Amino acid sequence: MHGLVIKNTGSWYQVKTDEGQVVDCKIKGNFRLKGIRSTNPIAVGDKVDITLNNEGTAFITSIDERKNYIVRRSSNLSKQSHIIAANLDQSFLIVTVNYPETSTIFIDRFLATAEAYRIPVSLIFNKVDLYTPEELQLLDALVSLYEHIGYPCYIISATDGQGVDAIRALLPHKVTLFSGNSGVGKSTLINAIHPAFQAKTGEISEYHNKGMHTTTFSEMFEVAGGGYIIDTPGIKGFGTFDMEQEEVGHYFKEIFHYAAGCKYSNCTHVHEPGCAVRQAVEEHLISESRYISYLNILEDEHEGKYRAAY
Repeated sequence: MHGLVIKNTGSWYQVKTDEGQVVDCKIKGNFRLKGIRSTNPIAVGDKVDITLNNEGTAFITSIDERKNYIVRRSSNLSKQSHIIAANLDQSFLIVTVNYPETSTIFIDRFLATAEAYRIPVSLIFNKVDLYTPEELQLLDALVSLYEHIGYPCYIISATDGQGVDAIRALLPHKVTLFSGNSGVGKSTLINAIHPAFQAKTGEISEYHNKGMHTTTFSEMFEVAGGGYIIDTPGIKGFGTFDMEQEEVGHYFKEIFHYAAGCKYSNCTHVHEPGCAVRQAVEEHLISESRYISYLNILEDEHEGKYRAAY
């Protein structure tokens, strides 16, 4: 039988067969994917073959070739990746200027990874109903920055419905990953899009102004008109994986653009003379925050780990 992995619950996977049956499955034997050092060889969004057993469950025996997938470093010291989801048409990164604050380093790490795996990203700025005048100014600056680079931005309030219709209109006929820090309102937005989903929501920790994890495992929800939402656990830091230093600049659209003018073809844009990228930063053609994020990713290789982006 063939089907789609719609939920990961640790050692078990839920697979929706092509006939519409939902079956609890485990991985057959020492199932590994060639060429991918991953903590989870099967991910939500994968298309798989399964074999039913006498207990009414099944084994996953093989996986179809993926169109794409998105990964992050699985932990601070791990040399393995964690596959967040597979076979995506687009990704929505839910961010908040405050309550909690999403750092630009986190945003840029996610965007660079999505660029590496050729997954289109839109930025969804949530909780606009809560912001002070100063926070609204920062919101406008962030939207201006990322739209100028080429990332679509949407300003919404999942709690009062502002802007939710525009997000809902982007979903039919597509598989869409929803990701972001804990507490940014992913599950609230998913419930606003379709209350029947009943995604779990949680409170914000006042002490840390950070969200508390409410989604434990990734899960797919079918949307009206065809297509799926993938809800993922909230994440604190986004560790890049298998990015060679000379490639990192390729995943920052504006750095890649200005790098064509560098004196040296292998310029790292850190210390070389005749660097067109650093000149563009000095002339405010590339934002300082984006350049800092670029340097931050370069440090991953030196440190052998990633720094959580708070």
